Amino acid sequence: MRAVVQDRFGPPEQVLRVTDIDRPEPGPGEVLVRLRATSVNTPDWIAVAGVPYALRLAARAKGAVRGTDVAGTVAALGEGVTGFGVGDAVFGTKWGSGFATAGTFAEYTTTGADRLVRMPAGLSFTDAAASVMSGLTARAAVVDAAAAGPGTRLLVNGASGGVGTFAVQIAKHRGAHVTAVCGPGNLDLVRGLGADAVVDYTAADFTAGADRYDAILDNVLNHPPRRAFRALAPGGVYLPNSIGNSVGLLAGLATMAGANLRGVLTRTRVASVDGGFTPERLAEVGDLVTSGAVTPVVDRVYPLEETPAAVARMYSHRARGNVVITMGD
Repeated sequence: MRAVVQDRFGPPEQVLRVTDIDRPEPGPGEVLVRLRATSVNTPDWIAVAGVPYALRLAARAKGAVRGTDVAGTVAALGEGVTGFGVGDAVFGTKWGSGFATAGTFAEYTTTGADRLVRMPAGLSFTDAAASVMSGLTARAAVVDAAAAGPGTRLLVNGASGGVGTFAVQIAKHRGAHVTAVCGPGNLDLVRGLGADAVVDYTAADFTAGADRYDAILDNVLNHPPRRAFRALAPGGVYLPNSIGNSVGLLAGLATMAGANLRGVLTRTRVASVDGGFTPERLAEVGDLVTSGAVTPVVDRVYPLEETPAAVARMYSHRARGNVVITMGD
């Protein structure tokens, strides 16, 4: 099968190549999926580029196939799998299910049957792929961590990215007041998603303003936590969700650790964003999309053969919404 293989750490277009590898076979409890689409997420470019550099100690590069989001059709079932049939349209993830076999930058992948759900009618493979990690992460931030609803004031820093575009829409669907922070070229995009207020980060600093928020979802980490905390209302929660810059031994990991420490010292609530997969959570995201409450924002769609360019697009930090890779028709 065709797959995108990594040779070493570095710039995506220098270290990724498209080649033929053996098709994986499903083990007990696993499903073989013929992929129709996947998406590129932050963990993918991190693993390709090898940043933060400290992660290289644990991440294998030579021969690795990256990618975690699954959208496709069931090609075969492993022993003991029930509830799915060959040909069923499914979406889900490989995240947390082990990576002994190929990732999702390939024509086929295997994953646990408990990591998949049936695709609802009317959901395209492209939108399904864009909705897994980004949708689950945004849902976890808005619903679980921020408990956003009527009367809640939520600020989304990095509102034009994959997680940010989902978060703005999910929060608005739940009745929250949403302030979206992004670059000047994306102000109309986030307004169109329903943001009540927008902040151009090149012209204004949300940490220096008078507004206060019940929750701040920080997908960028471009402000020291001590400044970001200033924009929280009493009892508000800060949600760091980024490694920040993409260079250095620790990159933004130190900033995330510093936010948690400062939260303890100042008695400010700091919560991690747990976008962990469950079938119920992904089904909820799928329902939001098929109902029209949320529309996945897709920056660009690349064929499998152009995966290095797709990962480079995400690595540039300029993508609006999600970057999707498709296989076949």
